[in-house]
Amino acid sequence: MNTVKRERLEKAIGHVFKDPGLLTRAMTHSSHAYETSPDHPEDNELLEFLGDSVIGLVTAEFYFAAFPRRNEGELSKLKASATSTLALSLLARAIKLDKAILLGKGEEKCGGRKKVSILAGSFEALAGAIYLDGGFEAAQRFVCGLLRSSLKPLKSETLTINNSKSALQEICQKAGLPAPAYRVVSEKGPAHDRTFVVEVHIGDEVLARSKGASKKSAEQTAAEKVLKARFGRKIKRISPEAFVIEAEDLTLP
Repeated sequence: MNTVKRERLEKAIGHVFKDPGLLTRAMTHSSHAYETSPDHPEDNELLEFLGDSVIGLVTAEFYFAAFPRRNEGELSKLKASATSTLALSLLARAIKLDKAILLGKGEEKCGGRKKVSILAGSFEALAGAIYLDGGFEAAQRFVCGLLRSSLKPLKSETLTINNSKSALQEICQKAGLPAPAYRVVSEKGPAHDRTFVVEVHIGDEVLARSKGASKKSAEQTAAEKVLKARFGRKIKRISPEAFVIEAEDLTLP
């Protein structure tokens, strides 16, 4: 990674690396590593592994401190949504990580800079690199700085936190309806960049269809479509997969 790109990225993340090599490795996708050094490739996969745990701990601590009166179920949903592949890919774009990733020529041609999995993996690798370079507090500052925007819609303790799939299932249970079922209608694209189309239905009735980069994200979006059709503006989104709503509003008449 050249000096200009490194300094630009360090400014965006608020951390100047004592070991610039760590940042370069965090941004090195396996396609670039094997293309440039096939005998001794150094990609970001181990840093990604570390960063996944770092982000999980920082996020759990962040929401635990911010919402001491929320129950474990709500905080689990909030954490899972904030650390999902889609959520991390959006954070990566927010700090322009897509412009800094080092890709092989083939992956570049295939649109690798836009792939959710690559963006999320690079973000995790970056968090891991910051942790190794500056310790837990440096990683905490980096991740928490990006999470603070999620706090605004959660100030009222009367609002309950949920995700679309869980909320739809809870509604059906309360109404005495069969549990929602999800069916993959089609899969397109290569193994590393699949697009899934999913239907959600209750009994024989198909309620919505949606697509996503994973089965999970497609299912969440399909469930969200059903909820939006019924509850509309009462739902206030706080992350790609979580929302808040007044508890009494999330019921069928």
